[in-house]
Amino acid sequence: MTKIFSFSISLIILMQSFGIHANDISQIDELMEHAQFHNEQYGDGILVFIAKHYGELKADHAIDHQEEKEDHEQLPFQHQCHLSSISSFILNSFKEEFKSVELPEFNEHNFYYQEPSSSLHLEGLFQPPRLS
Repeated sequence: MTKIFSFSISLIILMQSFGIHANDISQIDELMEHAQFHNEQYGDGILVFIAKHYGELKADHAIDHQEEKEDHEQLPFQHQCHLSSISSFILNSFKEEFKSVELPEFNEHNFYYQEPSSSLHLEGLFQPPRLS
């Protein structure tokens, strides 16, 4: 289940990065119908069709064929999207004096060292080995 969810989220992010919207996918059938119309009416191949509707021939095609304007508006990938983000920083000239925090000094220590007073230490049990 998590793999399907991860895959679907990744696919949505990929589609958004290419600028493909959900309504573009629903308009693919209209793209196919219009491409077939151009093939039958004008003898255009798929590359010429794409150039007339999305490429360098788009302006000429729009002027020459005003009667197809409604069909052209229904084609997918016709939207223009732009997202801008403006960040601003405002520097105030008002300066507030910082109040210094007084930390109390402690002179008492809570640790001490006590010499070992074990009888085992005095008897030589923990002495290094001697040469024999």
